[in-house]
Amino acid sequence: MNSSISAAGSRLARRAPRHRSRRATDVTLRGATSPDAGDTPGALGPRTTASNTSRAWLTRLVTGPHDDPNWARPALLALLAATAVLYLWNLTASGWANAFYSAAAQAGSQNWEAFFFGSSDAANSITVDKPPASLWVMALSVRLLGLSSFSILVPQVLMGVATVAILHATVKRHFGAGAGLLAGLVMALTPVAVLMFRFNNPDALLVLLMTAAAWATMRALERGSVRWMALVGALLGFGFLTKTLQVFLVIPGFGAAFLLLAAAPLRRRLVGSLVALVALVASAGWWVAIVELTPASMRPYVGGSQSNSFLDLTFGYNGFGRLSGEETGSVGGGGGAAGGQWGSTGLTRLFDAEIGGQISWLISAAIILGVMGVVMRARAPRTDVRRAAYAVWGGWLLVTMLTFSFMAGIFHAYYTVALAPAVAALVGMGGAQAWERRREPVGTLTMAAAAAASSIWGFVLLSRTSAYSDVLRVGVLTIGMTCAALLVIGRRLHARALPVIVAGAVVAGLAGPTAYSLTTLTSGHTGSIVTAGPASGGMSGMPGAGGRGPGARALGGSTVGAPPAASSTTRGTVPTGAGGQGVGGGGMGGLLDATTPSAAVISALRADAQRYTWVAAAVGSQSAAGLQLGTGEPVMAIGGFNGTDPSPTLAQFQAEVKAGKIHYLLASGGTSAGGGTSSAQTSDASRILAWAEATYRQVTIGSTVFYDLTQPLD
Repeated sequence: MNSSISAAGSRLARRAPRHRSRRATDVTLRGATSPDAGDTPGALGPRTTASNTSRAWLTRLVTGPHDDPNWARPALLALLAATAVLYLWNLTASGWANAFYSAAAQAGSQNWEAFFFGSSDAANSITVDKPPASLWVMALSVRLLGLSSFSILVPQVLMGVATVAILHATVKRHFGAGAGLLAGLVMALTPVAVLMFRFNNPDALLVLLMTAAAWATMRALERGSVRWMALVGALLGFGFLTKTLQVFLVIPGFGAAFLLLAAAPLRRRLVGSLVALVALVASAGWWVAIVELTPASMRPYVGGSQSNSFLDLTFGYNGFGRLSGEETGSVGGGGGAAGGQWGSTGLTRLFDAEIGGQISWLISAAIILGVMGVVMRARAPRTDVRRAAYAVWGGWLLVTMLTFSFMAGIFHAYYTVALAPAVAALVGMGGAQAWERRREPVGTLTMAAAAAASSIWGFVLLSRTSAYSDVLRVGVLTIGMTCAALLVIGRRLHARALPVIVAGAVVAGLAGPTAYSLTTLTSGHTGSIVTAGPASGGMSGMPGAGGRGPGARALGGSTVGAPPAASSTTRGTVPTGAGGQGVGGGGMGGLLDATTPSAAVISALRADAQRYTWVAAAVGSQSAAGLQLGTGEPVMAIGGFNGTDPSPTLAQFQAEVKAGKIHYLLASGGTSAGGGTSSAQTSDASRILAWAEATYRQVTIGSTVFYDLTQPLD
């Protein structure tokens, strides 16, 4: 008995120093000032004060973790500061940007019901055709800063900087500071990212939330954490409340990585996946349930749907209809392999003349580096977190690329911003791993292949535009291919030469997207369809698709911008709606962009505005948005964005007019109701216009024609 006790005591004595040593090591890694720190959870060490702790935290914020290279944190801070300056530069040149969402943000800042539902106007006639999460951020900014171009757009800038920071942290955690810095740099300079983080479409918030979900997924993978997977689900749920089903494109990669590769038993991996699903449903479902359970008479019409149902909108117009091309209520047709309203589909879609310059600069390099990264981790254990990272980001890239390439419905070039974090992460991770094996053929050949692919494709993309000197495209090709050739013989070069060669390859790969990004900053971007970089042709077959820039044709009227309106240009001949020029056939200006009402129109609509629920009504949300942003008063958007939603019906509109709630009706609208091919020809919107023409007096205010709904015809 005594011998047993003695042996047990001896074992405990041998173990004790190991436990003390491990604890001291943990405390040291966390930056504690002495071994005593941390003995009591939540307590400060005997020589530590709250002031010292705050100072230590600030010091660590500036200098970074103790095991980081000295340059790592200053480089990160410089990257984030440069990104903020880049994205803020010339920001208000875009005016209201997409007036459709700006008007809804204005409405949400004036009325909490409009805020909650995402209404187009403060009187809550109809919502935008997306869930309202991105509008919540903008509306709060407007409440805080007042209504202006800056208050509308600055939240997206902050989202862009946050996305770069989160992406950097995610990649750095397992691949090192250099990898994180390269990934953040690629993200910050991707042309479509520069565009969309300075624009007020929902895509900026969507990308931020998906990137944050990838970060949480990587944390969950490390220990098979159920709590981290709950956060993944919550972030994706709010992504659903930003742009519905598009957020689901990242789920296959995230889910497969956790189920197959997380460092946990199968049971915990299954539980974690289930918890993530429950969290997603809960974080998105609460809002959906409220909307669906609220009687239609007590809330605005759900814009974009044909049955006043958010579920109809989610799975129809914004869901499977985007894949098949059968979006009920859309003004355009599907694509198909031979091309159509939204452009040709197929594997080359993301590399064509329209979309290539937005996102494709480094896609080939990302694929090469991602595939070779997996190959280099082939012998790692199942739970290898680096290989799991390739599954997370590679799954994101693959699924999203294939979806965008083959979807036959509504598709715009700016959607590709959703690819940017995955491309940037794979370049950073694969590049760092290849660099670690730079003294082996697999490392140098991988870097050489990526450098050659990016420089050749950069040359091709730059050859498609005359906006830049030939020196740029030739320089990209020459420097990139020279660096690739030198990397092939990398093992024979002096160790000091390799960093210079790799830096040259990075410069060559980023020169093209940097040029496109800088061009993006030089002019404002307005309307529903915008692109980064120099003008390069039509937008997916859309007539009058707009947005900006050099070489484009001028609008027939003035485009809505910051007060006073910022000028803008657009491709094609785009007739205008509310700005006094009317809507002509053959164009989609009132559908795709708003216009600035004249001073006379603003004065007339504001007169006795307190007597009316809506100072005016207009067919199409963009036409209504121009009037609403100009006057600051609610304007009813008949038929929603496309002018094709059955809201209000003719009977409902007549009842509102009879009750004295609407003053004016714009005589032309944002669809082709006045003489085009839109389905609005037989819609409630066209019947409302016909009824008003037959019943009420036309008045011309400035050069804009309205029906005065308070003056019946004799």
